Amino acid sequence: MRLIRFINLWTAGVFAGFLLTVLVLEHSLRRFDAQVYTQVRQVELVRLDTLAIVTLLPAIITTAILVLRARRGPALAALVLLIGVFVLTLAVNLPINSDQTHWVVESPPADWADVRDRWQVSHLVRTVAAMVAFGLLAGVRWQPAE
Repeated sequence: MRLIRFINLWTAGVFAGFLLTVLVLEHSLRRFDAQVYTQVRQVELVRLDTLAIVTLLPAIITTAILVLRARRGPALAALVLLIGVFVLTLAVNLPINSDQTHWVVESPPADWADVRDRWQVSHLVRTVAAMVAFGLLAGVRWQPAE
């Protein structure tokens, strides 16, 4: 269980930190025009989705294992939050990411700012959820349930 706990805290923490870093970058991008935004987003999309997958999925799986093993309320809340992040990502962020990979840097779509705003609001929600989930997981004392 110690290995599961380590993997859980490491992946949940890296995932939350990764989302926070992207949130800061995205906030910084609001100062720039459509071409700069499009180019930076396309650079982000080269590998950042991979980082999200290799941290979020193990965080969810190990949190579920810990919930089943220890039956801790805060861990259950963290699991619900992480699953919510996953669902929000599938429903909002990934479809936008997919569309943005096909944008032409020199001529982004006319509604690029609306798309950016939808992505960024969704990202803010999932960042807060991931950070709260990590805080809940970090604060739980893990002793197996009797």
